[in-house]
Amino acid sequence: MTAPNDTVADDDALYVLTAVLLTPAQFPSVLADDYPAACATLALEPYAEGYGLVLGQDGSGARWTVVVDDVSLVAVAIAAWDCGMEYDLSPDDRSVVCALPGWPLPVAVAAPGVAAPHDPLPDPEAEGTDPAPLTPPDTESWGPAQRRMGADEIAHQWSAWREQIDDAAFTTPPGGESPGAEAGAGNKTEPTPGAETAESGTEAVAEPEPGSAPESEPDPHPEVEVQSEVEAETESGAETEAESESRPGIGGPDDAAASPAVEAPSGVHPGVRRALAQAHEYIDTPPPPGRVRSSFATGDARMLRADGPGWSLVARTDDIAFILLDEEPGEVLPVGRGTELPKLLKALDALAVRPA
Repeated sequence: MTAPNDTVADDDALYVLTAVLLTPAQFPSVLADDYPAACATLALEPYAEGYGLVLGQDGSGARWTVVVDDVSLVAVAIAAWDCGMEYDLSPDDRSVVCALPGWPLPVAVAAPGVAAPHDPLPDPEAEGTDPAPLTPPDTESWGPAQRRMGADEIAHQWSAWREQIDDAAFTTPPGGESPGAEAGAGNKTEPTPGAETAESGTEAVAEPEPGSAPESEPDPHPEVEVQSEVEAETESGAETEAESESRPGIGGPDDAAASPAVEAPSGVHPGVRRALAQAHEYIDTPPPPGRVRSSFATGDARMLRADGPGWSLVARTDDIAFILLDEEPGEVLPVGRGTELPKLLKALDALAVRPA
């Protein structure tokens, strides 16, 4: 697939490898927590109609991300590729908004007949004002981008993750009289989305400021059933090889999710309470577009994705939720349904943006 684009290289073609949408309802989470912030990462105006991001190589093999305003064209191409059909994505020059060096997402394929993917050389006429090449996040570390990628991975493979959770593991902690307040065990995650994720138009690098409320503050909303993170003990007291492999960035995109380490409840993680409190605040004070997104799920349910400072939530409106935290690398904290979570999810779904 090739798409002529004079803005990338003089009279050269862009060999299109994949594309993703950048709209309020669907954007690469790796960029930011919400749509305006994702646009700011790419120095774009957050237009309501959104953009398409076309990732490819020029004739010299250099990586380029071409931003186009023909969202419908990019959406059709993504839909065709998702169905296993060929589609020649060739944006018109008039739809090109800009061309940015590099790729914000990992792409596992390369254009045939050209040099290996590499960052383009700086334009000598730009006199050092060229933007720095976009780069995918480092999968060897943990941070906001990896946390959001992990939440995306859970949303894409919900059934596999849900199978690991035994509802019987949700047990009422000592002194927990509040309805629905329960605790259980945490899970390790292995969020390593590959290029296929980008091709399907779903995510897999901005760093939002990880603000957090003091842990001593009271919970501003009714308690919900939550599972607290519990460290799995080993005979030597050190992390086992299996646990190490469950860290983000270790292994490939086809690796199965790690099994939960079930132990006695040790209280609700304060980060979980903070995330749920901030998610509840969204109901009264709607967040920026894209901070809460709703997509199709099986039956009458919806799949919810919500993000905030230092946390990500993924849930089905008819089931439980999972929370990931910046302060807990690689940990997935399940939130049981209880009596209050359904109300929260219903309210979040009502204010969420949805794909057209």
